[in-house]
Amino acid sequence: MKRKTIIGAVLALGVVGAGFALWMMWRPEIAAVSQPQSAGRDTLDRGRRIVEAGDCAVCHTRPGGDYMAGGLPLITPFGTLFTTNITPDPETGIGKWSLPAFERAMREGIARDGHFLYPAFPYVHYRKLSDADIADAYAFLMSVDPVKYTAPENHMVFPMNFRALVSFWNLLFLHGDPLEPLPDRSAQWNRGRYLVEGAGHCSSCHSPLNLIGGEKSSELFNGGIVDGWTAPSLRGMAEAKKPWNETQLVAYLTGKVAEDHGAAAGPMLPVSLSIAQLPVQDAQAIAHYILDLKQSSTVATSPPCPPVTNAVAKALPGASLFDGACASCHGAAAPMRAIESRPALASTSAVTADSPRNLIQTVLKGIPMSTSDSSHYMPGFADSLDDTHLAAIAEYSRNESCPTRPWTDLDKTIKSIRAQE
Repeated sequence: MKRKTIIGAVLALGVVGAGFALWMMWRPEIAAVSQPQSAGRDTLDRGRRIVEAGDCAVCHTRPGGDYMAGGLPLITPFGTLFTTNITPDPETGIGKWSLPAFERAMREGIARDGHFLYPAFPYVHYRKLSDADIADAYAFLMSVDPVKYTAPENHMVFPMNFRALVSFWNLLFLHGDPLEPLPDRSAQWNRGRYLVEGAGHCSSCHSPLNLIGGEKSSELFNGGIVDGWTAPSLRGMAEAKKPWNETQLVAYLTGKVAEDHGAAAGPMLPVSLSIAQLPVQDAQAIAHYILDLKQSSTVATSPPCPPVTNAVAKALPGASLFDGACASCHGAAAPMRAIESRPALASTSAVTADSPRNLIQTVLKGIPMSTSDSSHYMPGFADSLDDTHLAAIAEYSRNESCPTRPWTDLDKTIKSIRAQE
C-alpha cells in the first residue's frame, strides 16, 4: 500500500508538473473580431501620442516601407528578428485583434493566437502603461491604413527559435504593474517617470543586458550597446564633468542640436523625431526625470581632461585629413558653426565619451536628413575613408578634446563596426 501511495504521489506530481509546463508554454487563442470599433478624434489624438512615445513606428516601419507594416530587421545576440505588421489588415496585421488581445500582448507578450512574442518587443515596459493609454493606443493603430504585408521569417539561433522558451524568460523578468504617481514627487517628475519607464522603455537600450537578454536590474540606465552604437548612461547627467541642463536635453530629445553637446544620431535619431511629435511638456518631463537620475556607485568615473593645447593636436597626421574632410562643417570658421551656434566637434558627446564607437559610427554612416528644426544632416564617409584615415581623424578629434586619455581601442572598434556593415 505504501508503495502504491508513493507511486500515486509521483504520478500526481508528474501530471501537475506536465500541466504547469504546458501552461508555461501555451496560452489560449483570443477570439477574432470582424471589425474594431471606430473611435472619436480625442481618443485617436491621445492614442497617437502614446504610440509616438512608445516609438512604435521606429521599429514597425522599415525603410521605404508602409507605416506600421513591419519588416525592420532587429539584430540581437540570439539572431535576427523582423518586426511584425501592426496595421489593421485582417490577414497579415492585427485587424482581427480585440482590445483584450492587444492588452495581453502589451502586458504579457502573448499574440492573439497564443504564441509568445520575443522580448525585443518591450512588453516588460508597456505593461506599466495605464488601461486608458493602452486602449487609446489600440484605437489609434486600428485607425491607420491597413497594409497587406508579411515580414520575412525570423532567423533565431537554436534553441531561441523555440518560442516557448520565452515563457521561462518571462518568469524572470516580467514583473510589475501599471505605474502609480509617487505622492512626494512633482507632477512633472511623475509624468517623466511614466514616459521613461513605461512607453519610452528607455532602460531597454540604456542598460547593460545579461546573458539571456534581460536588463540588469542593479545597473538600470547605466548604459548599453544598441546596433553597434553606445547608448550612454543616463545617470548623473546633471552632475557630469560636462553637465547637461534641461534646455539642452529637451533640444537633443526633440531632434535638434543641443548647445555644447551635439545632436542625436544612429538609433537615437528616429526616437528623438518621435518625441518631437509629442507636446513639448512631455519632452520637458522626460528631461526633468532623466536629469534627476543619480550617478551609480557601481560605475567608475573617468578623470577630467586638462586644458587642450592645440599645437599638439595640429601635429597629428589626422589634422590635415580633418581639414580636408571635416573642417568645412566642423572647423572654427565653418558657416554652420558661426550662424547656427553649433558646438565645436571636440566638445560633443561623441568625442568626449570614453568609447570611440559613436564617433566612428557617425563618420561612417552619417546622419540622414530629417524634418526637424535645425536639421543636422551629415553625409557618411564609409566609402571614402579607409580604416587608417578614419582612425587618424578620430585620434585627432579626441586629442583636441582629451589628450591625456586617448582611445586605445580605435583599430579594434573600427574593424568590429566595419564587420557589421
